[in-house]
Amino acid sequence: MRTAVAERLYLEPEELSDTADLFDEGMDSVTVVDLIEQWREHGAEISFAELAEKPTLRAWWDVLRPAGG
Repeated sequence: MRTAVAERLYLEPEELSDTADLFDEGMDSVTVVDLIEQWREHGAEISFAELAEKPTLRAWWDVLRPAGG
């Protein structure tokens, strides 16, 4: 996930903090939708609202992580 987000922000994965606001880092709504579509293809059940509400890698991981994982 970190790599996918970093690529879209033209950053190296290690440049992204787990708690940084991704919109402050340059993320926009179109890019979030693109990520959602990619992750849904891999079985994720997420919505734009879930990611936009807390736009950090840590929060997104909590949403994307399978139950019990």
